[in-house]
Amino acid sequence: MAPQQTADFKKAITDSRKLKAKPSDTELLELYGLFKQGTQDPPFEQTKAPGMFELKEKAKRGAWEKLVKEGVSAADAQKKYVALVKSLKDKYGYTG
Repeated sequence: MAPQQTADFKKAITDSRKLKAKPSDTELLELYGLFKQGTQDPPFEQTKAPGMFELKEKAKRGAWEKLVKEGVSAADAQKKYVALVKSLKDKYGYTG
């Protein structure tokens, strides 16, 4: 069962799509990992590993797996996602 998403988390998801500039690849991977851990839909254990040549998918899964191994809860991931989006809005600007 997917964890409950907070209103702040849902707003941050929308806000992340309204940044004036594209974040760096590292920032995008961090956003992806926090989003997937915050939603857990499907849970990490139920996903299949990408193929050897799916480099982008491997990087995305690695960002998520790092959070799983660190034991970051869904609630903590949502809070970190909100904080990251706020910092990205300050850094890149926001069209909201």
